[in-house]
Amino acid sequence: MSVFSSGSFDGHETVAFFSDEASGLKAIVAIHDTTLGPALGGCRMWDYASDEEALTDVLRLSRGMTFKNALADLPWGGGKAVILGDARKDKSPEMFQALGRAVETLGGRYITAEDVGTSPDDMFEVAKHTQHVRGVKGTGHDPSPGTAYGVFKGIEATAKFRFGANDLKGMRATVQGLGSVGYDVARQLRDAGVELIVTDVNEDALARAKAELNAAVVEPNDIYDVDADIYVPCALGASVNAETIPRLKVQAIAGAANNQLANDSDGDALAERGILYAPDYVINAGGVIHIFHDGPRFDREEAFRHIAQIGATLTGIYQRAQDKGIATHRAADDLAREKLRPALAQAAE
Repeated sequence: MSVFSSGSFDGHETVAFFSDEASGLKAIVAIHDTTLGPALGGCRMWDYASDEEALTDVLRLSRGMTFKNALADLPWGGGKAVILGDARKDKSPEMFQALGRAVETLGGRYITAEDVGTSPDDMFEVAKHTQHVRGVKGTGHDPSPGTAYGVFKGIEATAKFRFGANDLKGMRATVQGLGSVGYDVARQLRDAGVELIVTDVNEDALARAKAELNAAVVEPNDIYDVDADIYVPCALGASVNAETIPRLKVQAIAGAANNQLANDSDGDALAERGILYAPDYVINAGGVIHIFHDGPRFDREEAFRHIAQIGATLTGIYQRAQDKGIATHRAADDLAREKLRPALAQAAE
Protein backbone atom coordinates (compact mmCIF):
# COMPACT_ATOMS: atom_id res chain seq x y z
CA MET A 1 0.00 0.00 0.00
CA SER A 2 1.72 3.18 -1.23
CA VAL A 3 0.63 6.50 0.25
CA PHE A 4 2.38 8.67 -2.32
CA SER A 5 0.90 6.89 -5.33
CA SER A 6 -2.66 7.06 -3.97
CA GLY A 7 -4.95 9.14 -6.13
CA SER A 8 -6.20 10.80 -2.92
CA PHE A 9 -2.76 11.94 -1.74
CA ASP A 10 -2.63 15.74 -1.91
CA GLY A 11 0.70 16.79 -0.46
CA HIS A 12 -0.30 15.62 3.02
CA GLU A 13 2.20 16.68 5.67
CA THR A 14 1.97 13.47 7.69
CA VAL A 15 0.30 10.09 7.31
CA ALA A 16 0.85 7.92 10.39
CA PHE A 17 -0.12 4.29 10.95
CA PHE A 18 -0.73 3.07 14.50
CA SER A 19 -1.37 -0.38 15.92
CA ASP A 20 -1.76 -1.74 19.43
CA GLU A 21 -1.85 -5.51 19.72
CA ALA A 22 -3.33 -5.57 23.23
CA SER A 23 -6.44 -3.54 22.34
CA GLY A 24 -6.66 -4.42 18.65
CA LEU A 25 -6.25 -0.82 17.51
CA LYS A 26 -5.44 -0.36 13.84
CA ALA A 27 -5.61 3.30 12.92
CA ILE A 28 -4.41 5.80 10.34
CA VAL A 29 -4.03 9.50 11.11
CA ALA A 30 -3.65 11.88 8.17
CA ILE A 31 -2.54 15.47 8.69
CA HIS A 32 -3.20 17.30 5.46
CA ASP A 33 -2.21 20.90 6.23
CA THR A 34 -1.31 22.89 9.34
CA THR A 35 -0.90 26.30 7.69
CA LEU A 36 -3.74 27.84 9.72
CA GLY A 37 -3.06 25.91 12.92
CA PRO A 38 -3.10 22.38 14.34
CA ALA A 39 -5.02 19.91 12.23
CA LEU A 40 -8.46 19.24 13.66
CA GLY A 41 -10.75 16.47 12.44
CA GLY A 42 -12.76 13.64 13.92
CA CYS A 43 -11.95 9.96 14.29
CA ARG A 44 -14.09 7.59 12.23
CA MET A 45 -14.40 3.88 13.02
CA TRP A 46 -15.55 1.80 10.09
CA ASP A 47 -15.39 -1.79 8.90
CA TYR A 48 -13.40 -1.02 5.76
CA ALA A 49 -13.18 -3.66 3.05
CA SER A 50 -9.42 -3.15 2.80
CA ASP A 51 -6.50 -1.14 4.13
CA GLU A 52 -6.43 0.74 0.82
CA GLU A 53 -10.06 1.80 1.27
CA ALA A 54 -9.28 3.11 4.75
CA LEU A 55 -6.27 5.05 3.44
CA THR A 56 -8.31 6.61 0.64
CA ASP A 57 -10.98 7.66 3.13
CA VAL A 58 -8.61 9.27 5.62
CA LEU A 59 -6.71 11.11 2.89
CA ARG A 60 -9.88 12.55 1.35
CA LEU A 61 -11.47 13.39 4.69
CA SER A 62 -8.37 15.17 6.02
CA ARG A 63 -8.09 17.30 2.87
CA GLY A 64 -11.76 18.18 3.24
CA MET A 65 -11.12 19.29 6.82
CA THR A 66 -8.38 21.70 5.68
CA PHE A 67 -10.77 23.39 3.28
CA LYS A 68 -13.70 23.20 5.70
CA ASN A 69 -11.80 24.94 8.48
CA ALA A 70 -10.39 27.55 6.09
CA LEU A 71 -13.77 28.50 4.64
CA ALA A 72 -15.31 28.60 8.12
CA ASP A 73 -12.56 31.05 9.18
CA LEU A 74 -11.31 28.76 11.94
CA PRO A 75 -7.72 28.74 13.27
CA TRP A 76 -7.20 25.07 12.46
CA GLY A 77 -5.67 23.00 9.73
CA GLY A 78 -7.10 19.75 8.44
CA GLY A 79 -6.63 16.22 9.70
CA LYS A 80 -8.56 13.02 10.24
CA ALA A 81 -8.23 9.63 11.87
CA VAL A 82 -9.79 6.31 10.93
CA ILE A 83 -9.93 3.13 12.97
CA LEU A 84 -10.29 -0.11 11.04
CA GLY A 85 -13.01 -2.20 12.69
CA ASP A 86 -16.70 -2.69 13.32
CA ALA A 87 -17.82 -0.06 15.83
CA ARG A 88 -20.76 -2.24 16.86
CA LYS A 89 -18.61 -5.07 18.18
CA ASP A 90 -14.87 -4.29 18.05
CA LYS A 91 -14.49 -1.10 20.08
CA SER A 92 -13.34 -1.03 23.70
CA PRO A 93 -12.16 1.56 26.24
CA GLU A 94 -8.64 0.16 25.87
CA MET A 95 -8.71 0.75 22.12
CA PHE A 96 -9.48 4.43 22.52
CA GLN A 97 -6.92 4.80 25.28
CA ALA A 98 -4.40 3.41 22.80
CA LEU A 99 -5.63 5.95 20.27
CA GLY A 100 -5.04 8.68 22.85
CA ARG A 101 -1.45 7.57 23.25
CA ALA A 102 -1.06 7.59 19.48
CA VAL A 103 -2.46 11.11 19.15
CA GLU A 104 -0.15 12.30 21.93
CA THR A 105 2.91 11.17 19.94
CA LEU A 106 1.98 13.73 17.27
CA GLY A 107 2.80 16.55 19.67
CA GLY A 108 -0.36 18.59 19.25
CA ARG A 109 -0.22 18.75 15.45
CA TYR A 110 -3.47 16.76 15.31
CA ILE A 111 -6.60 17.25 17.46
CA THR A 112 -9.15 14.44 17.31
CA ALA A 113 -12.90 14.34 18.02
CA GLU A 114 -15.90 12.10 17.48
CA ASP A 115 -17.12 11.08 14.05
CA VAL A 116 -18.98 8.20 12.44
CA GLY A 117 -18.71 5.15 14.70
CA THR A 118 -17.24 7.05 17.66
CA SER A 119 -18.81 8.99 20.51
CA PRO A 120 -18.16 11.40 23.41
CA ASP A 121 -17.71 8.30 25.60
CA ASP A 122 -14.90 7.13 23.33
CA MET A 123 -13.29 10.58 23.42
CA PHE A 124 -13.42 10.40 27.22
CA GLU A 125 -11.11 7.38 26.99
CA VAL A 126 -8.87 9.16 24.46
CA ALA A 127 -8.59 12.12 26.85
CA LYS A 128 -7.00 9.90 29.51
CA HIS A 129 -3.80 9.98 27.48
CA THR A 130 -3.85 13.25 25.52
CA GLN A 131 -5.24 16.76 25.83
CA HIS A 132 -5.49 17.02 22.05
CA VAL A 133 -9.12 15.93 21.82
CA ARG A 134 -12.50 17.65 21.60
CA GLY A 135 -16.06 16.46 22.20
CA VAL A 136 -15.23 14.62 25.40
CA LYS A 137 -18.18 13.35 27.42
CA GLY A 138 -18.95 15.64 30.33
CA THR A 139 -16.79 18.54 29.12
CA GLY A 140 -18.67 19.91 26.12
CA HIS A 141 -21.81 20.03 24.06
CA ASP A 142 -22.99 17.72 21.29
CA PRO A 143 -21.96 19.35 17.98
CA SER A 144 -24.46 17.42 15.84
CA PRO A 145 -27.25 20.05 16.22
CA GLY A 146 -24.77 22.59 14.88
CA THR A 147 -24.04 20.39 11.87
CA ALA A 148 -27.74 19.91 11.17
CA TYR A 149 -28.53 23.61 11.52
CA GLY A 150 -25.72 24.54 9.15
CA VAL A 151 -26.97 22.04 6.57
CA PHE A 152 -30.49 23.46 6.85
CA LYS A 153 -29.23 27.03 6.35
CA GLY A 154 -27.20 25.76 3.42
CA ILE A 155 -30.28 24.17 1.88
CA GLU A 156 -32.12 27.47 2.23
CA ALA A 157 -29.30 29.28 0.42
CA THR A 158 -29.18 26.59 -2.26
CA ALA A 159 -32.92 26.84 -2.89
CA LYS A 160 -32.67 30.63 -3.06
CA PHE A 161 -29.91 30.49 -5.67
CA ARG A 162 -31.32 27.61 -7.72
CA PHE A 163 -35.03 28.38 -7.60
CA GLY A 164 -35.18 32.00 -6.49
CA ALA A 165 -37.24 30.82 -3.52
CA ASN A 166 -37.44 32.88 -0.35
CA ASP A 167 -38.49 29.82 1.64
CA LEU A 168 -38.74 26.05 1.26
CA LYS A 169 -42.49 25.65 1.60
CA GLY A 170 -43.98 23.28 -0.95
CA MET A 171 -40.64 21.81 -2.05
CA ARG A 172 -39.86 18.11 -2.23
CA ALA A 173 -36.65 16.66 -0.80
CA THR A 174 -35.11 13.20 -0.73
CA VAL A 175 -33.11 12.52 2.43
CA GLN A 176 -30.61 9.67 2.49
CA GLY A 177 -29.57 8.73 6.02
CA LEU A 178 -31.46 9.34 9.25
CA GLY A 179 -28.76 9.35 11.88
CA SER A 180 -28.62 12.09 14.50
CA VAL A 181 -27.73 14.75 11.94
CA GLY A 182 -29.83 13.44 9.05
CA TYR A 183 -32.94 13.13 11.16
CA ASP A 184 -32.51 16.65 12.57
CA VAL A 185 -32.11 18.04 9.04
CA ALA A 186 -35.24 16.18 7.95
CA ARG A 187 -37.16 17.56 10.94
CA GLN A 188 -36.16 21.12 10.10
CA LEU A 189 -37.14 20.60 6.47
CA ARG A 190 -40.54 19.24 7.53
CA ASP A 191 -41.06 22.23 9.82
CA ALA A 192 -40.27 24.50 6.85
CA GLY A 193 -43.04 22.87 4.81
CA VAL A 194 -40.98 20.45 2.74
CA GLU A 195 -42.42 17.12 1.56
CA LEU A 196 -40.00 14.35 2.56
CA ILE A 197 -39.02 11.09 0.89
CA VAL A 198 -36.46 9.27 3.03
CA THR A 199 -34.34 6.15 3.14
CA ASP A 200 -32.04 4.42 5.60
CA VAL A 201 -30.84 0.91 6.39
CA ASN A 202 -32.23 1.31 9.92
CA GLU A 203 -35.88 0.26 10.00
CA ASP A 204 -36.51 1.94 13.35
CA ALA A 205 -35.30 5.27 11.98
CA LEU A 206 -37.58 4.90 8.97
CA ALA A 207 -40.57 4.08 11.16
CA ARG A 208 -39.86 7.13 13.30
CA ALA A 209 -39.60 9.42 10.26
CA LYS A 210 -42.84 8.05 8.88
CA ALA A 211 -44.68 8.56 12.16
CA GLU A 212 -43.18 11.88 13.31
CA LEU A 213 -42.34 13.62 10.03
CA ASN A 214 -45.04 12.18 7.77
CA ALA A 215 -42.23 11.07 5.46
CA ALA A 216 -42.62 8.66 2.58
CA VAL A 217 -40.14 5.77 2.69
CA VAL A 218 -38.27 4.16 -0.21
CA GLU A 219 -35.62 1.45 -0.47
CA PRO A 220 -32.00 2.69 -0.26
CA ASN A 221 -31.25 2.11 -3.93
CA ASP A 222 -34.50 3.75 -5.05
CA ILE A 223 -33.76 7.17 -3.55
CA TYR A 224 -31.88 8.22 -6.69
CA ASP A 225 -34.91 7.69 -8.91
CA VAL A 226 -37.33 9.89 -6.95
CA ASP A 227 -38.55 13.04 -8.71
CA ALA A 228 -37.78 15.87 -6.26
CA ASP A 229 -36.31 19.36 -5.98
CA ILE A 230 -33.35 18.64 -3.70
CA TYR A 231 -31.36 15.52 -2.83
CA VAL A 232 -30.06 15.62 0.75
CA PRO A 233 -27.32 12.99 1.30
CA CYS A 234 -26.68 12.46 5.01
CA ALA A 235 -25.18 8.97 5.06
CA LEU A 236 -21.68 7.88 4.04
CA GLY A 237 -19.88 9.35 1.06
CA ALA A 238 -19.62 8.65 -2.67
CA SER A 239 -23.37 8.45 -3.23
CA VAL A 240 -22.95 10.89 -6.12
CA ASN A 241 -21.10 8.88 -8.74
CA ALA A 242 -21.10 7.80 -12.36
CA GLU A 243 -23.88 5.27 -11.73
CA THR A 244 -26.24 7.47 -9.71
CA ILE A 245 -25.87 10.83 -11.48
CA PRO A 246 -27.76 9.74 -14.63
CA ARG A 247 -30.62 8.54 -12.40
CA LEU A 248 -31.02 11.74 -10.37
CA LYS A 249 -34.22 13.69 -10.92
CA VAL A 250 -33.38 16.71 -8.78
CA GLN A 251 -32.10 20.22 -9.45
CA ALA A 252 -29.88 20.57 -6.39
CA ILE A 253 -27.83 18.49 -3.97
CA ALA A 254 -27.21 19.76 -0.45
CA GLY A 255 -26.57 17.43 2.49
CA ALA A 256 -24.48 16.54 5.51
CA ALA A 257 -22.44 13.59 4.23
CA ASN A 258 -18.69 13.89 3.75
CA ASN A 259 -17.05 13.04 0.41
CA GLN A 260 -20.36 13.03 -1.43
CA LEU A 261 -18.64 12.98 -4.82
CA ALA A 262 -16.95 9.70 -5.66
CA ASN A 263 -14.53 11.67 -7.89
CA ASP A 264 -13.97 15.30 -8.83
CA SER A 265 -15.26 14.49 -12.31
CA ASP A 266 -18.65 13.73 -10.75
CA GLY A 267 -18.93 17.36 -9.67
CA ASP A 268 -18.27 18.39 -13.25
CA ALA A 269 -20.95 15.97 -14.43
CA LEU A 270 -23.46 17.57 -12.06
CA ALA A 271 -22.64 21.01 -13.42
CA GLU A 272 -23.12 19.76 -16.98
CA ARG A 273 -26.56 18.49 -16.00
CA GLY A 274 -27.46 21.79 -14.35
CA ILE A 275 -27.68 20.26 -10.87
CA LEU A 276 -26.49 22.77 -8.25
CA TYR A 277 -24.15 21.05 -5.80
CA ALA A 278 -23.40 22.38 -2.31
CA PRO A 279 -19.76 21.36 -1.66
CA ASP A 280 -19.95 18.99 1.29
CA TYR A 281 -17.16 20.44 3.39
CA VAL A 282 -18.80 23.86 3.18
CA ILE A 283 -22.38 22.95 4.01
CA ASN A 284 -21.54 20.50 6.81
CA ALA A 285 -19.11 22.78 8.67
CA GLY A 286 -21.61 23.54 11.45
CA GLY A 287 -20.22 20.82 13.68
CA VAL A 288 -16.63 22.03 13.62
CA ILE A 289 -17.79 25.64 14.09
CA HIS A 290 -19.76 24.43 17.12
CA ILE A 291 -16.61 22.75 18.47
CA PHE A 292 -14.69 26.01 18.03
CA HIS A 293 -17.19 27.86 20.21
CA ASP A 294 -17.52 25.08 22.79
CA GLY A 295 -16.07 25.40 26.26
CA PRO A 296 -16.90 26.67 29.75
CA ARG A 297 -18.29 29.94 28.33
CA PHE A 298 -20.21 28.36 25.47
CA ASP A 299 -22.73 30.81 23.99
CA ARG A 300 -25.19 28.87 21.86
CA GLU A 301 -26.64 31.93 20.17
CA GLU A 302 -23.21 33.19 19.16
CA ALA A 303 -22.22 29.75 17.86
CA PHE A 304 -25.37 29.40 15.80
CA ARG A 305 -24.98 32.90 14.36
CA HIS A 306 -21.56 31.82 13.14
CA ILE A 307 -22.99 28.58 11.76
CA ALA A 308 -25.73 30.48 9.90
CA GLN A 309 -23.03 32.19 7.83
CA ILE A 310 -22.65 28.92 5.94
CA GLY A 311 -25.56 30.07 3.79
CA ALA A 312 -23.75 33.24 2.73
CA THR A 313 -20.53 31.32 2.07
CA LEU A 314 -22.38 28.93 -0.23
CA THR A 315 -24.08 31.78 -2.07
CA GLY A 316 -20.68 33.33 -2.73
CA ILE A 317 -19.35 30.01 -4.04
CA TYR A 318 -22.36 29.54 -6.32
CA GLN A 319 -21.92 33.04 -7.74
CA ARG A 320 -18.19 32.49 -8.19
CA ALA A 321 -18.82 29.22 -10.04
CA GLN A 322 -21.42 30.86 -12.26
CA ASP A 323 -19.19 33.84 -13.07
CA LYS A 324 -16.19 31.66 -13.92
CA GLY A 325 -18.14 28.92 -15.68
CA ILE A 326 -16.81 26.18 -13.42
CA ALA A 327 -18.35 23.54 -11.17
CA THR A 328 -19.17 24.57 -7.61
CA HIS A 329 -16.77 22.09 -5.98
CA ARG A 330 -13.90 23.59 -7.96
CA ALA A 331 -14.97 27.12 -7.01
CA ALA A 332 -14.97 26.09 -3.34
CA ASP A 333 -11.52 24.49 -3.60
CA ASP A 334 -10.13 27.63 -5.26
CA LEU A 335 -11.57 29.88 -2.57
CA ALA A 336 -10.16 27.70 0.21
CA ARG A 337 -6.69 27.76 -1.36
CA GLU A 338 -6.90 31.55 -1.61
CA LYS A 339 -7.57 31.73 2.12
CA LEU A 340 -4.51 29.55 2.78
CA ARG A 341 -2.11 31.60 0.64
CA PRO A 342 -1.73 34.62 2.99
CA ALA A 343 -0.93 32.32 5.89
CA LEU A 344 1.59 30.42 3.79
CA ALA A 345 3.24 33.67 2.71
CA GLN A 346 3.44 34.88 6.31
CA ALA A 347 4.94 31.58 7.46
CA ALA A 348 7.62 31.86 4.77
CA GLU A 349 8.75 35.31 5.92
